Amino acid sequence: MKRLARDVLLLALATGVSRVSGLFRDAAIADRFGATGAYDAFLVAFFLPHFLRQLLAEGALSTAFISVYTESLVTKEDADRFANNVLSLLLLLLPVLVGVGILLAPSYLPFLASGFPQAKLSLTAGLAQVVFPFIALVSLAAVFMGILNAHHRFLVPALAPVWFNVAMVAGALFLFRLFPAQPVYGLALGAVLGGAGELLFQLPALRRVGFRFRLTLFPLHPAVRKMARLMAPALFILAVDEINLLVDNKLASHLAEGAISSLQYAMRLFQLPLGVFAVSIATALLPRLSAAWARGEKDRFAGHLTDGVAASALILLPAAAGLLAIGPNVVRLLFEHGSFTPADTARTAHALSFYLVGVLPYGLVYVFTRAFYALGRTKLPLFSSMAAVLTNVVLDIILVGPMQEGGLALATSLAGVVDAAILGVALWRTARPGAQLLLPVAKMALGTGLVFLVAWGSARLVADSRLLAVLLPTGLGILVYALYTRLAGLWEFIRARDGDRPASG
Repeated sequence: MKRLARDVLLLALATGVSRVSGLFRDAAIADRFGATGAYDAFLVAFFLPHFLRQLLAEGALSTAFISVYTESLVTKEDADRFANNVLSLLLLLLPVLVGVGILLAPSYLPFLASGFPQAKLSLTAGLAQVVFPFIALVSLAAVFMGILNAHHRFLVPALAPVWFNVAMVAGALFLFRLFPAQPVYGLALGAVLGGAGELLFQLPALRRVGFRFRLTLFPLHPAVRKMARLMAPALFILAVDEINLLVDNKLASHLAEGAISSLQYAMRLFQLPLGVFAVSIATALLPRLSAAWARGEKDRFAGHLTDGVAASALILLPAAAGLLAIGPNVVRLLFEHGSFTPADTARTAHALSFYLVGVLPYGLVYVFTRAFYALGRTKLPLFSSMAAVLTNVVLDIILVGPMQEGGLALATSLAGVVDAAILGVALWRTARPGAQLLLPVAKMALGTGLVFLVAWGSARLVADSRLLAVLLPTGLGILVYALYTRLAGLWEFIRARDGDRPASG
């Protein structure tokens, strides 16, 4: 596990920088726009470009691309020809996609936010037409990321999203002045500039690994068809997953103004441990899983999978517990200033507490889906995603009335539990990851309870200070958990694990 731990740590540090800059972004947006109708409109306008980003850029495209590109690296010339084919096809298709999205914005947005009044819908459509080119920029950036990750160059792709956050902060603090009638257009312009930043930032690193782009549409590399076959079910999987967000936004548009914004701020904090750690673990695992399975090394594949599960539980369980203990304090410190009110803090923290139920399940879904992509089997992840969406939609309808935004958040978390359970059982039957995980995970759960008690108790001692009510519980929680992992033998277990050796048990 040592080499995996090194790559995960590097990715986590880089992603941590990105996520911290994301918190500054959200704090700037909260100060300027709060949890208001204007920010609701931007979030709905950004939904489809974000949906396509998850679908094409950072989801099916990049994951399938990495798997196929890694197999093609037997000869660098062959791998480069495959990558050039993919980039050339995107340059042909993406302008069409952007044009259709801009033209049809007034038609599809009333469906996405059926509770919006007409004036708010008009604003949403205008914002969507400005922000839609974002998807073209980040799709190309995702292929660059895939090339670099396949070469085990993780730092630059993990830092690229920082430029999106910087541009969004500029939109909230400066670019809004360009639109005095509707300042929220500054955010839309910032999103497009941020996509361009993600793309351009990776170019020097691509040159360092020896990649040079050449327009190559024909002849079509055989691996392009293989990538398309991998992408097809993965597209359905991700599309099904994004239906959760669509349903949440649609129902939240009928709640009080700012409900969509409150869910978004809570989701940002929920995604913080996932984005820093779960994505880092899954990203570092995918090339290893793909290479092990391609060589027919089933035991090594199981070893990598065991490492991924162990690392996810070790980090995500205490992270969720700490956020649950001090969630209102974190929301208050980050967002409650300017246009963001104490009522917005209470509503956001309420939603966050229910999102946190899903931190570990969604972290495991990241690992499990990468394992299935490496296996070249995507039908079961599609089934599990459909089951998760059905769970989410049914629970949304049941819980939104009595629990408002909290019900929508809880439904999302329980959908993640269903998804992880289905995938985990299937992988256990296929790869047989090490059974020696059971006792260490039980110890991690016990340590998680300790973290919660320490964080909750210390936060109450300094409740009058916004800063100390976050920093003190966080520092003590990390210290106590670090000591606990040593005393409980978890530190030795993690250091002894090595996915380059076969899994035992």
